[in-house]
Amino acid sequence: MEQYLKVKVHAGEKKNRLEQKSPDSFEIWVKAPAQEGRANEAVRALLAQHLGVAENKLSLIKGATSPAKIFLKRQ
Repeated sequence: MEQYLKVKVHAGEKKNRLEQKSPDSFEIWVKAPAQEGRANEAVRALLAQHLGVAENKLSLIKGATSPAKIFLKRQ
């Protein structure tokens, strides 16, 4: 089953933090800067850890250069 996850990202923060707003909506703060995709990778790692899935099960499908992102979670 596929699931779309809405994520609002704050890059370059003092510490990593994840807040689940609803079953498919998250707000995530990461230490990684928003350069060369580093924040995107940090967000994907944090989200995968929270959801208990492998990172390769999460694909960034929209918002690569925006704070508002959509990830696709595959089983």
